[in-house]
Amino acid sequence: MPVLNDEVPDNDDYDAGRRRGEFDNITPEDFTRDHGSGRATPPGWLDGGSLGRIRRQMPIAYVEVVPVRADEFGRVTQIGSLLRVCDDGSIVERTLIAGRVLYHETIREAIARNISKDLGDIALPQLPQGLMPFTVAEFFPTPGVSPYHDARQHAIALCYMVPIAGDCKPQDETLDVEWVDPRTAALDSFLEQMADGHDYIVRQALAWAGL
Repeated sequence: MPVLNDEVPDNDDYDAGRRRGEFDNITPEDFTRDHGSGRATPPGWLDGGSLGRIRRQMPIAYVEVVPVRADEFGRVTQIGSLLRVCDDGSIVERTLIAGRVLYHETIREAIARNISKDLGDIALPQLPQGLMPFTVAEFFPTPGVSPYHDARQHAIALCYMVPIAGDCKPQDETLDVEWVDPRTAALDSFLEQMADGHDYIVRQALAWAGL
């Protein structure tokens, strides 16, 4: 299973030959509209083959979200993670909310879209007022270059901690959302089940939150 999640564009979506200014009137709804595949496909995005080629030639921008529950004083009470089945169906993996920043999409819109894609429309995320991430995770296709590894690509992920105030309805590739109190011994077991550097991202999020 890929470390960072992606939307699969339609085969006829590409940006070659488009005139300058063609995207000037695009709205955020254009990036969340369902095109029949159950996945968001922005106008002018690349087909799978082109995206694969670009991944081998340049870094790709991502957002990565650590979902949390907070009390009335804003203190973190629980850390969340997603459970997903690997592509081959062999095992269930524990991971975080992550996805590409799409063409003509702001970082804030990317955070909201990826949370909605995994947790549903009534998760009610409390988006950060500022866009300064608590860390930047640089995923490399070569193991050992950094704590973060993605065999497909060199990806630069802006990492955010986002409180979730509503109900989570896992969808898309997400089987379930599990929560753990970061002040208990269960946290260590929780993090041991995360691979490719996601556990390190959670530890940095907790340190950033003063835990």
